[in-house]
Order: sequence, then structure tokens, then C-alpha cells
Amino acid sequence: MRRGTFRDDTVNYAAVGATQAADLLQYPPERSIPSHQSWKIGSGEERFRAAGEMLLSWHVQREAGLALQDVRPASGPAYTGVSFDEEGQPIAPTRLEADQRFDADGTPYVGAGMTLRLHGRARGHNADAEVRVIFTVEEKRRIGFALGTVGGSVVSGEESFMVDWYANDEVWFTVRAFDAPAAFLYRVFPILTRRRRHALYNRYLRAMSPMYTSSS
Repeated sequence: MRRGTFRDDTVNYAAVGATQAADLLQYPPERSIPSHQSWKIGSGEERFRAAGEMLLSWHVQREAGLALQDVRPASGPAYTGVSFDEEGQPIAPTRLEADQRFDADGTPYVGAGMTLRLHGRARGHNADAEVRVIFTVEEKRRIGFALGTVGGSVVSGEESFMVDWYANDEVWFTVRAFDAPAAFLYRVFPILTRRRRHALYNRYLRAMSPMYTSSS
């Protein structure tokens, strides 16, 4: 098992890690619009491993049309172990984790504490942002991570990307998020925040599962 968490004050929202709270949809962070979407993307360990590899190598963001820029791993060795349970509470003691993986073009895999800039649009909505990897999860049946906004986005908040391999052998891809409108137009018209999120979800699904299996 590998878990990683990075928490500091450079993100521009307060509820760090709240995407993992079981009651996110009922009690979102103040002024935020919560969302949750899950898609079945296959079954079996092989599909789970492949999907996890796609997730940690930034495949979802890239295939969703978001360019990665200025990728900066955390300074010094990343630390792991402080993660979140289903209630959003921190668990497990901290331990050092020094290994770092890279894809074919030399971009580091997702790692706790990493910062980067995302650049792109989703159906006319600005998807630019500077983000930080808040935590990572690599477990026997769950792989994923969360991104928190640092600045440069029309919204502030967090989104998590998880792949789960359930006991019935099904593999599901889940994205959870909460967005607080930051740009003036998005504050005046909150529906723009929802439309932006919906457009991003459609992009993420296409990136992970072009066959559009089932959703809930």
C-alpha cells in the first residue's frame, strides 16, 4: 500500500481533503457546489491496474484536453501515510516515500505535494488552473489522487479521481469535487460553475472509458 498526503496553506480554499468526506453532497464546504459522478469502466484486476496506471500518469487530464505545464514535484522526499478514511478523517502515521516514477516524455507521475498548471477549455469554459496534489492513494483495490486549486482558476476547490476494484470484480471510476465560484461572472451566474463541471466530467469519462459503459 502507498498513500501520500500533502497539506499546506498555499491552496486557496480551506476544506482540504473534503472530497473524501462521505457527506460531501449534503454538507459541502461553504459557498461551494459539490458534485459526484461514478462510471463502470470494466471488470477484473487487469482492467483495474491499467486504469490506475492511466490515472497516475495524467492520462485523464491530457485526454480531456488539458495541457500540463510547469510540473514541479514536491521539494525533498514526499511523505506518505496521512490519508483520509471514508468520513474524511486523517488516518495512519506519516512515513517517508522517496520513489518517483516518470512517463515516456519525462513527466513525473502524480505525487503528493506536486504542483503544476493545467491549461485548456471545456465546452467554452476556462479550465486553466494552478493546482497541487493534495493526496495520493495506491492500495490493493483503490488507486487515485486529489487536486486542489492554488490559483489562476475561475473556481476554487478540490477534485478527486479514484479507481476502485470492488468485491464483485467490477471496476469503477469516480470523480468527486467541490467548486466555489471565484471569477466575477461565475459568482454572478452559479449555473456556469455547474456547466463547467458537467463539461469536465464528460471529458474525463471519454478519457478513461471511450465505450461509455454504465454510470450512476
